[in-house]
Amino acid sequence: MKMTVFIAVLFFILGTTGYMAIEGWGLLDAAYMTAITLSTVGFLEVHDLSDGGRLFTIFLIFTGVGYFLYLGGVFISSVVDGEIKSMLGRQRLNSKIKKMNDHYIICGYGRIGRVLCKFVAEDTQDIVVVEQSEELKDFLEKDKIHYIIGDAGNEEVLEKAGIKRARALVAVLATDTANVFLVLTARQLNPDIYIMARAASPMVKKKFYAAGANQVESPYDIGGVSMALKLLRPTVSSFLDTALSRESDAIQIEEAFVPETSDYVGKALKNSGIRQNYNLIIIAIKEKSGHMVFAPHFETIIHPRDTLIVMGKTEDLKAFRYALGNI
Repeated sequence: MKMTVFIAVLFFILGTTGYMAIEGWGLLDAAYMTAITLSTVGFLEVHDLSDGGRLFTIFLIFTGVGYFLYLGGVFISSVVDGEIKSMLGRQRLNSKIKKMNDHYIICGYGRIGRVLCKFVAEDTQDIVVVEQSEELKDFLEKDKIHYIIGDAGNEEVLEKAGIKRARALVAVLATDTANVFLVLTARQLNPDIYIMARAASPMVKKKFYAAGANQVESPYDIGGVSMALKLLRPTVSSFLDTALSRESDAIQIEEAFVPETSDYVGKALKNSGIRQNYNLIIIAIKEKSGHMVFAPHFETIIHPRDTLIVMGKTEDLKAFRYALGNI
């Protein structure tokens, strides 16, 4: 770009200097003649031209004007190519979204939405963001997130995001009103989808549940609890931060679903080999009914559709989840 501007300025200086040297004109007349020649506006000459001046004008037209016409062509071509690439890119993105199943739809790509996407993307790329602001498009492309620009409360937009095939939807729009309406619309479109919503005010949580949300979270409540824990139990807080963070391979806490066909079904924890083979600790079991068993006894039987809360190293957790068929 700098080189293009430099060459354009060079042509203008060359034309102005040439008319001043050949015709003996002043700076203003020479600059004006150069401008109307390079711009091809067709105005009459400032003064009558000598033969040398006419030859110089012909030279300026074939070189300078040709260069500016070439620049115009390049500019138009780049604009057209950019629009075509944008259209093709959008079509490819829509095609990928149409093929998605059991994916996550995150509505809103503000501060919370972006952090949420970053965390979920560490486990899966099956994420579709619905964001209304065109200004966040560059961030979405930079973060390599599948996205749709549109109103998340619009049924057509949610259908484009594949809500009828999605595993879960998260409502993190700017206001509680918008999130409640989104939850209501999403529940009508897919009665079976898991819906999590952000509530700015604790007073509206009941409205979210009435609209069809499965889980409602308040960032302010979570932040307050986290601060209190760090203040009163800093060592516990530090441990949890490490265990729940994806940045450390030293220790992680994960959940592992036990399918009905698993070889672990019907076995007691002491006979399962989970501790011996994978060096993992079972810290809790969520039963099919939803009941949570903390610090389960070694005689506890593993049932189908249990969810095991396990702690250990990242590589061991991955191996165990693979053995269960979770990966």
